[in-house]
Amino acid sequence: MNTIMRKSVLGIAGLAFAGGIFAGPATNAEAASVEAVKPVAVVQADKPGVDKAKLIPHGVQGEQSRIELDGEQVENVKAIIAATKKSDMDERAAVVAIATALQESKLENLGHLGDRNDHDSQGLFQQRPSSGWGTVEQITDPEYSTMAFLKGLKQVDGWQDMPLTKAAQTVQVSAYPFHYAQWEQQAADLVAEHWNS
Repeated sequence: MNTIMRKSVLGIAGLAFAGGIFAGPATNAEAASVEAVKPVAVVQADKPGVDKAKLIPHGVQGEQSRIELDGEQVENVKAIIAATKKSDMDERAAVVAIATALQESKLENLGHLGDRNDHDSQGLFQQRPSSGWGTVEQITDPEYSTMAFLKGLKQVDGWQDMPLTKAAQTVQVSAYPFHYAQWEQQAADLVAEHWNS
């Protein structure tokens, strides 16, 4: 290697070394500014929440039951919520409707069950064509049956101030009026989860 080239390489190496010594380690401020330019993951804010105090204004009554839902049952929850909104009713009405459907059908859109059937009860709310709820086709349509239930609920004076089981029973006229109460927590959880979805 010739002398001129050797001096050039050593000179460049010396400058790099000196620059490192004089510049010193990065300070915390410099490190922070480096971190500030790192890409940041963008997280979308959650959808607006539901006022949970409105869902169970009187507290739950008695022991609560809970079941695992399959896809069809979740779709029925969403249909009940959509029909509630279409009826210009609030989240509490959806809780009452879902708790009622949990008790009556476990959120399954049941057809006629033959000998196991309670008279001619069908659909999510086990409504009866013979009692004037509508035709079989209507009451096995989740939107129609929910709107029919909610129409009955609207006619109950002060339903918003009643315990869930009393409001549901006034519409349904069940032989087991206190069974609706056991589903209030799960119904409220489902409304909180799906009202804004």
